[in-house]
Amino acid sequence: MNRVLTSYRRLLGVPRLPSLLFWSLLARLHIAGLPIAVTFLVAGWTDSYALAGLVSGALTVGTALAGPVRGRMADRGSTDRLMAGSGLGYAAGLAALALLPAALWWAAIPLALVTGLLLPPAGQIGRALWPRITTGPARQAVYASEATLQELLFVVGPLLAAGAVGVIGGRGAVVLLAAVSLTGALGFAVALRRAGLTGVAGIGGAQGGPRRSLLGHPPLALVIGLCLLLVGGLGAVDLVIVAWARELGAPGYAGGLAAIWALGSLVGGLVAGGLPGAPHIPRRAFGAAAGTALLVPLLPPVLHLPSPWLISPVLFASGLAIAPTLAAVMDRLGELAPEHRRAEAFGWLSTATTTGISFAAPLTGWLIDLGGVAAGVAGAALLALGAALLSLFVRPGPSAGR
Repeated sequence: MNRVLTSYRRLLGVPRLPSLLFWSLLARLHIAGLPIAVTFLVAGWTDSYALAGLVSGALTVGTALAGPVRGRMADRGSTDRLMAGSGLGYAAGLAALALLPAALWWAAIPLALVTGLLLPPAGQIGRALWPRITTGPARQAVYASEATLQELLFVVGPLLAAGAVGVIGGRGAVVLLAAVSLTGALGFAVALRRAGLTGVAGIGGAQGGPRRSLLGHPPLALVIGLCLLLVGGLGAVDLVIVAWARELGAPGYAGGLAAIWALGSLVGGLVAGGLPGAPHIPRRAFGAAAGTALLVPLLPPVLHLPSPWLISPVLFASGLAIAPTLAAVMDRLGELAPEHRRAEAFGWLSTATTTGISFAAPLTGWLIDLGGVAAGVAGAALLALGAALLSLFVRPGPSAGR
């Protein structure tokens, strides 16, 4: 325990790091809750969840397409201006979406696509900076902390959106999330400026050499593909939890069960982030796959538990390897990426995770329709297993062993 605490104390000693991490995360808080707010907004206009899905999908597509481009812009410098400019444009796009007349609902699709293109690259910039301002155990701890706190965002964001919808409706909820995103983006821009990390040297030094796609670098492409499968599997479990709660006629169960799963990830991430030595990615990835597979025999139609809460201990255990695996993968990606193109590499990572979720959602839905929620989790476990098998080919970092 002392070793774990020592690793996190090192983070507090890194100048400006707590502020940078806080504002980077706040700038992403709205992302997990936005689909809920947009769904209620568009469904209120059209009485159609399919059309609401089209608008949410347009936001996702825009985000995925622009990931590497935003990363390249960050690598070229002026990160504070990039965060402020994209933050203003993104918030304006969300506000315009919220204020559309219901009769013009069709305009929400292209507007959402453009708005997604403007998403401030807080994640890419932050993850590209951590190797610049930390080393060794401190760097591993900051990636673990970020991955762990990201789990909290996936709990708090939807709760914030759902609460806002209940109090001020779909329009108000979208406007609120726009304000949250703008506050985070501007705060991160100020934190970057105060830390002196706004120029090209702040991210990765002078640019040089040919600008061929990073996907042409096999070790990087392997890590990005691993993330696509892993996050696809994790997103599938989220969908299964929602489907199971709906089958039980108690949609409120979904939030509680998802929170238990996220809590397991949070605890695992906090512990793993404080351990000495470089992380052993395959060990963690196979742990994540095994944890997902543990859920299959406990779900309908394989087993009908008298109460869904009885699955809580296994669900908690299933989440333990999630944040540690994601943290180890991000740490390795930061090591593999060319120093002057780290933000672009994390842009590709953002695109891969978005693509993974988009690919896994219809596949999981089909499996649930075919064989129940247990079949949906089995598909998620296979995706996670595919990621674990790819991890065997990822070159280990120095002193890998945990």
